[in-house]
Amino acid sequence: MKTVQCVLIGSIFSATMLCFCPVAGWCDIYKYVDANGVVHFTNTPTGNKFRFYLKETPKPDAGSGTLSDQIARSAKAFDLDEALIKAVIKVESNYDPKAVSARGAQGIMQLIPSTAREMQVSDPFNAAENIRGGSRYLRLMLDQFGGNLELALAAYNAGPGNVRRYGGVPPFAETRNYIAQVKKYLQFYR
Repeated sequence: MKTVQCVLIGSIFSATMLCFCPVAGWCDIYKYVDANGVVHFTNTPTGNKFRFYLKETPKPDAGSGTLSDQIARSAKAFDLDEALIKAVIKVESNYDPKAVSARGAQGIMQLIPSTAREMQVSDPFNAAENIRGGSRYLRLMLDQFGGNLELALAAYNAGPGNVRRYGGVPPFAETRNYIAQVKKYLQFYR
């Protein structure tokens, strides 16, 4: 019940924020969970109990078009290099929008269900939605880790908590290989 309440509150919050934040500026969103488990969101934190949660960004027009069109829209909306999105897609799913990993990640950019919900992806197997959500999450990771590509990719693969826990790229072979593969394809797509 609390999860549904939080999702509903988050959706209402996002809609409300659109009314108060100018489109050109967009707002950083902060979150705080109180002792009763109630989630509070704000764009103006009042104290150190609030933690950065999300950089509010415009939702690109899903529209129709090819995967290249969807990648281009998301790259523009989230200020990402198209080659980076393509490289992540190549390594994550080899461009298979129906891919499901052993750990439950879904779709073309392999979003785990909780991340898909946070990124407002209702159908992770819809390539356009998944590219938008995956790109938004990649931008969030880049913002959280000061634009450091290796840390952002490590967070995309192993989770931001692991990057913070290890104070850098976690010592997981899978994550280190993932970063190397994405960087290889990044050069290829450029």
